[in-house]
Amino acid sequence: MIAHLKGLLVSTGIDHAVIDVAGVGYLVGASSRTLAALGPTGEAVTIHTEMLVAEDSIRLMGFAEAAERDWFRHLTSVQGVGARVALAILSVLAPDELGTAVARQDKAMVARANGVGPKLAERIVRELKDKAGAIALGSGGSAPVAATGVSADAVSALGNLGFKPAEASAAVKAAEDELGTGATLDALVRLALRKASR
Repeated sequence: MIAHLKGLLVSTGIDHAVIDVAGVGYLVGASSRTLAALGPTGEAVTIHTEMLVAEDSIRLMGFAEAAERDWFRHLTSVQGVGARVALAILSVLAPDELGTAVARQDKAMVARANGVGPKLAERIVRELKDKAGAIALGSGGSAPVAATGVSADAVSALGNLGFKPAEASAAVKAAEDELGTGATLDALVRLALRKASR
């Protein structure tokens, strides 16, 4: 599993970038938001990655920030949302904006992305509100934000062990509910693994 790449930005296209890491050029799919954040070619970049393995291909997706990668995982856990649609959504909505849309069940906001019709947008906000677990509602009317820190790291750890994003999020949320918010990463991952294997 490749978690991130650090190297020189060789080129960018409409939906991808090529990053040279020690003489090897990695082609990574990316949202327009990530591509804009990378800067000029020839500069050093660090990009978070998600590896997609299918029967006939292995692809890398790249993200300027970990929160965008985490949302990509959540989005692709929804039936009917592939990598292309997830990147289209992340091109028009920043992670915090997507968190707000899901929390408010604002399907029109999600439907602004290319390839996302009203029915799919409704399914996305409905399923992510119920399943994501890594989405926390802010108190006092503040905007909701994607979970960070220990719970996000635990979800990522389970994802690296082969769990689907929705399964990992649900298991971590169940473990966090039992252990409380002050749980260590080690304790959270251990209990989440037990919950996920039931």
